[in-house]
Amino acid sequence: MDLGENGETNLNFPSNEKTDRDFHNMVNITLGGQRDQMAHSRKKLSYLAIVAGAVMLSMTFISPPAFAAEGGDSGLSKPILALAAAIAIAGGLIGTGSAQQGIGAAGMGIIAEKPEKFGQVLFFFVIPETLWIIGFVLGIILLLDIL
Repeated sequence: MDLGENGETNLNFPSNEKTDRDFHNMVNITLGGQRDQMAHSRKKLSYLAIVAGAVMLSMTFISPPAFAAEGGDSGLSKPILALAAAIAIAGGLIGTGSAQQGIGAAGMGIIAEKPEKFGQVLFFFVIPETLWIIGFVLGIILLLDIL
């Protein structure tokens, strides 16, 4: 083991160029292929979300003029409010779940090593719950047509 110019440790492992190249190719094949596949599926899902959002928005703005001749509340406002409430609640739940997955795993590791940290871990685990609460309150506000 040597110390380099900046004080970092240099480990001298026996290696040859062929072994290094084979390892590099193996890592690039496994990680690169999975990474490209995940990026491709994410791109597909994002296009699908954009198209679905555009269709819903166009239906929202195109349909009300068809009901303009009616005098009174159009029958379309309640379903749109229900859809908006569902999206608000689902968004809050998805955000809470994605935030808590990492916090829960790390928190279990901390509690396993230091049980006295339970209060801090519980506090950090509960913070993302506010996303669900906000989504739920927003959904209730939309359904009751408060605003």
